[in-house]
Amino acid sequence: MDRLAAMETFVRVVETGSFSGAARQLRVGQPAVSKSVAQLEEFLGVKLLIRSTHGLTPTEAGLGYLERARRALEEAAEAELAARGAGAGLKGRLRVCAAVTFARIHLIPMLPRFLAQHPELDLEVVLDDRQIDLVQEGIDVALRMGKMTDSTLTVRRIARCQRFVLGTPAYFDRAGTPSTPSELSRHQAVVYLREGSVWSFQRDSTELAVTVRSRLRVTAAEGVRAAVLADAGLTIASEWMFTPELKSGAVRAVLPEWNLPALDLWAVLPTGRAATAKARAFVSFFERSFNA
Repeated sequence: MDRLAAMETFVRVVETGSFSGAARQLRVGQPAVSKSVAQLEEFLGVKLLIRSTHGLTPTEAGLGYLERARRALEEAAEAELAARGAGAGLKGRLRVCAAVTFARIHLIPMLPRFLAQHPELDLEVVLDDRQIDLVQEGIDVALRMGKMTDSTLTVRRIARCQRFVLGTPAYFDRAGTPSTPSELSRHQAVVYLREGSVWSFQRDSTELAVTVRSRLRVTAAEGVRAAVLADAGLTIASEWMFTPELKSGAVRAVLPEWNLPALDLWAVLPTGRAATAKARAFVSFFERSFNA
């Protein structure tokens, strides 16, 4: 029995909650996962998991072993990295998750440089606008925007940007340019369902909430971008979402005297899992490159 491999298998089983989930992450058959855990239990002389119709639950011994196994796996990974030398590249697989539009505009163009620095590293980029379960999906690090309300997540703020009301010059030529937030109720809005139809503004000590009128509501940022660029209406969006168009003038921001809540970008690591050397290296690379 490969004790380190068996440790990793056990940790993956607990994190995913099933043998099948661990098998998918490890890219092996489910029988191999079951056999590995059984061999580990036999070697240790204790039951690590309680198997029932409701799933898998670690025993008291299993919980104690879990934390030590995680630390052992991390220390083994760090030892391998140190043995290869500080100048050596990373290797293995790294799974990164990000929202579709943000990744297309900002993340993916950076990745060739990261991969060139680490020729033995394989990178899988999961594009999803939803807040997916990082452990279930086997994600090493996610890039997420907005407020982080889950205090159990390991997060690091990467950057902050402004949000604007924006549209195309053609739309404003047709519908007019709003000079106050209250005038937005007379405009056609492209509503990103995540944002909703109530837009909150602030200027000095004045706060104002406006309910916009919309015949077009979209569940994904890519759809909002396409609708705005097709002159369908105005929207509120972060500068990250329309970076190329703001630079080129294809869209322009209005109501410059009124502020919308800023948007934060976070690097998020799975709950209960120490950051791997690969994940840390990726976060550091992205933060430097993105803020350069």
